[in-house]
Amino acid sequence: MVEALERILAKSRRIVFFGGAGVSTESGIPDFRSVDGLYHQKYAYPPEVILSHSFWEAQPEEFYKFYRDKLIVKNAKPNAAVVWRARVVALGALIAVVSQNIDGLQQAAGSKTVYELHGSTLRNYCTRCGKFFDADFIANSTGVPRCTECGGIVKPDVVLYEEGLDEQTLTGAVRAIRNADTLIVGGTSMVVYPAAGLVDYFRGDELVVINMQPTRADRSASLCIAAPIGKVLDPETPVEL
Repeated sequence: MVEALERILAKSRRIVFFGGAGVSTESGIPDFRSVDGLYHQKYAYPPEVILSHSFWEAQPEEFYKFYRDKLIVKNAKPNAAVVWRARVVALGALIAVVSQNIDGLQQAAGSKTVYELHGSTLRNYCTRCGKFFDADFIANSTGVPRCTECGGIVKPDVVLYEEGLDEQTLTGAVRAIRNADTLIVGGTSMVVYPAAGLVDYFRGDELVVINMQPTRADRSASLCIAAPIGKVLDPETPVEL
């Protein structure tokens, strides 16, 4: 771990971690905007079009084909960055995780207070009667998944393009960031709004950015680290700036 980061963490009492897709890449889950990300792969439609509410309505079979192929990731295990956050939670210093990820790895590692800004692939619901279904139901279905009770379409509880964020989740994330004395931003390009704008609510002492590429938050940061986040947060791995 970077010594400068260790010094910041040692004096912090209310840490919030704000993470993006880069946090999960070390668990084998692809991000969106890197060279190997989903946006650089070839499909009949661009991923940002497929993952929109209007496309889900107009061409649901194509939507679910892409969704099963690329967004449901089985057997993914929490990586060093995710496990580190859970350990800091146990020590009482990490008060919340604000996540742009939809994979549920934070909870799998033991993090308790997680604000999933973009929802989760682990939750799916019938758009007609509201019945809950797990990820396996979608993964094992064919065509457009239908509710076993009423026949309604089963939709993943993820925020698609053209959809708004859940107000309760957003409010909780803003409150946590405002109350933090240290905010760690990791594995996110900080270009997706409104999520990226949440950093502007931070009023604490130390802003740390851990990302391979520059972000809009760098200019306000106490510390910027351009290295893989799993390596940075692994206490057994020394990292030089």
